[in-house]
Amino acid sequence: MIADLIEDGNEARQVDIAARLGVAQPTVAKMLARLASEGLVSRKPYRGVFLTDAGQKVALESRARHQTVEAFLRCLGVSPETARIDAEGIEHHVSAETLEAFRRFIAKKA
Repeated sequence: MIADLIEDGNEARQVDIAARLGVAQPTVAKMLARLASEGLVSRKPYRGVFLTDAGQKVALESRARHQTVEAFLRCLGVSPETARIDAEGIEHHVSAETLEAFRRFIAKKA
């Protein structure tokens, strides 16, 4: 989400993250503090949230996972909107082994 907001407008603000996730700003503040402590984001006063190099790597991996799950669901005949929504949850729980199986299935269908 942070990477998407940065791409859309060069900056991800706490208020924008909260709005997109449909959660309260204090919830986002806690999440951002955790991400900062893990070295994935940096925060600038009166500015937004920025991904560190490590954060950018995680964002790219997360996006790839999402795209794989979404493509797999689409191959099964799931509608584009439902596949996008369902991939949001599945991508966080699917194992590397299962993701690879999804990729093989997608490659066979292509």
